[in-house]
Amino acid sequence: MKKKYTVTDRIITRITGWIAVILVVALAVWGIDSLWGYYRYEQTNDAQVEEYINPVISRAGGFIVAVKFEENQQVKKGDTLLLIDNREYVIQQQQTEAAIAKNIAQLEVLESNTHTLHQTARSADAQIAANKAKVWKQKLDYDRYNQLYNEESATKQQLENMQATLDVNNSDYASANANYDAALSKISDVNAEKEVIKAEIVRLKALLERHKLDVSYTVITASYDGRMGRRTIEVGQMIDAGQTLAFIVNNETDKWVVANYKETQIENMRIGDKVNFTADAYPHKTFNGTIISLSPATGSSFSLLPPDNATGNYVKIVQRVPVRIRVDGGRQEIDLLKAGMNVNVYVPKQQQHG
Repeated sequence: MKKKYTVTDRIITRITGWIAVILVVALAVWGIDSLWGYYRYEQTNDAQVEEYINPVISRAGGFIVAVKFEENQQVKKGDTLLLIDNREYVIQQQQTEAAIAKNIAQLEVLESNTHTLHQTARSADAQIAANKAKVWKQKLDYDRYNQLYNEESATKQQLENMQATLDVNNSDYASANANYDAALSKISDVNAEKEVIKAEIVRLKALLERHKLDVSYTVITASYDGRMGRRTIEVGQMIDAGQTLAFIVNNETDKWVVANYKETQIENMRIGDKVNFTADAYPHKTFNGTIISLSPATGSSFSLLPPDNATGNYVKIVQRVPVRIRVDGGRQEIDLLKAGMNVNVYVPKQQQHG
C-alpha cells in the first residue's frame, strides 16, 4: 500500500528543513566568529570593574546628632556628612582655656613680684653703701680715740663706746649684705618659677589645640567629590573613635578593570596595549582601555594560604595573573561602569610593541 503525504506534511517538512539549514548556518557563523575572535584576541570573562571605595571613619566618639546624607547621594569635597554631640569636647576646651588664663595671671603676679624684689635689692644695695661708709667713719673715730687713749687724753669708756659703735656698724653692714643676697636669691627663685609656668602654658596651649581638633572631629565631612554608598548610621547611635560609619566612592580618581588572565595568555601583553571590553550590564556597548600594569605574581600567591607544591601531592593547575586596565573615555561613559561589575575583556594579539 502506497503511503500518501498531505500538503500539510510537505509544508512542515519544508519548514523543518529551512529551520535546520538556518540553525546550521547560524552555528557555523557563530563558530567562525568565535574562532576568529580567539584567533585575534586574548579573551577572559574573569574580570571586574574596580574603583576606590573608601570608608568614612570617625576620629571622635559620641552620640550622632545629625546625618546629612542619603545612600547613593552625590557629595562635594567639604560637605557635612555627620554631626557628633560635641558638648564634652567643648567643655574640655573651655577648661584648658581657663587653665591657660590662670597661668598667665600667675605669670603676671610673678612679674610684679620680680619688679618688687628688684626694688628691694636696690634698696639693700644702697644700705650696703651707707653702712660701709658708717663703718669707715667709725673706724677712723675708733682709731683716733685709741690713739688719744694711749696718750691718756681719752677715757677707756669713750674708747669702749667707739668700739661698740664700730661693732654695731659692722653688724649693720653684714646685715645689709645678707639682705641684698637674699633679695637676689628670691629674684632667682621667682625667675625659675616663671619658667615653670611658661612651660606649663606651652603645654596647655598644645593641649588646647588638641581639644580644638577633637571639636572639629565632631563634624565629619567628605574628603573629596564622590558618591555615598550604603548608610548604616542613624541619629542617636553611639559610636567610637575609629569606627567605620559609611563608604564613599571617589569620583576624583580613575576607574580600572582587573582582568585575571591565564598564565598561557599573557605572553604578548605589554603595558600600554589597547584593550576592548564589554560589560554584562551593557552587552551591546564596547568600552576602551589601556593596560597599565601586570601583577608581579599570580593571584594564588597573594592568597592567605598560598599553595605549597612541595608536598608530594602536586597537580598542575593553570594559574591566573591579574592585569590592570585603565578605563578610557569620557566621564559620562566611564560613569556607566560601577565597581564590581563583570566585564569581558579582549586584548588584540597583534599590537605594535617598541
